[in-house]
Amino acid sequence: MYYIKSSDETKIAVEDINPYSKETIVMVHGWPISKEMFEYQKNVLNDYNYRIVSFDIRGFGDSEVSSDGYCYDQLAIDLKYVIDSLNVNEVNLLGFSMGGAIVSRYMNMFDNHKVKKLILAGAAAPSFSRTKNNPYGGTIEFTNKLINQTYNDRAQMVEEFGSKVFALKHSKAFIDWFHNICMKGSGIGTIKTAISLRDEDVFYDLKYIKAPTLILHGKLDQICPFGFATIMKEQIPNSKLIPFKYSGHGLFYDELGKFNRELLQFLKS
Repeated sequence: MYYIKSSDETKIAVEDINPYSKETIVMVHGWPISKEMFEYQKNVLNDYNYRIVSFDIRGFGDSEVSSDGYCYDQLAIDLKYVIDSLNVNEVNLLGFSMGGAIVSRYMNMFDNHKVKKLILAGAAAPSFSRTKNNPYGGTIEFTNKLINQTYNDRAQMVEEFGSKVFALKHSKAFIDWFHNICMKGSGIGTIKTAISLRDEDVFYDLKYIKAPTLILHGKLDQICPFGFATIMKEQIPNSKLIPFKYSGHGLFYDELGKFNRELLQFLKS
């Protein structure tokens, strides 16, 4: 792991596995998690000799906690600094949940800069909140409750939120592992990015995505309902939607085998 400095000097923690491999994938985690969430994807990608780059969004994991800079524009700038630090001409880019919104903003802000293929997994797009362009979004009150809980009892918020992430029953050890990853984030980062989730909208960014795009989404998602995926499919040219019948928001583990197969097949196609 190493650190890069973003445009405002905030230090971003980057993990770079197999740095000399020819094919690179950059993965952007969701809220309120960290780069560690991709453990079960990294295992398989490593077997296929991919260069696997993941980083912690500012305020999460091992990255620096800044006082501000948690809007999607700045988070997309952070992503660009990570990608440009790799010294490669093209990458495959994956965004999960809030990470999906961040990569969507990145594709518009930087004209698909260096992105060969895009993967949106359980993406919080076109918006997390209900809008005229996204009738499937959640209420502002729901996100405000998450923010208020984070101010007063973040551990309880994470436990309650985490109980909605997966549709299938998993071991207590796995759930504890997931909870601990979430708790590695800072309160400031968790609150500030929740405000961005609540208030920001990437609907108009989607049409600027030019790279071939794979949309992976759980049919049982309680956090970002499946209707999100149908809107993304309509708005993104050259996109393909793969439903996950038995998955909730955490499709990366609910249907781990299928998720990894679809990801690898798309990367190799």
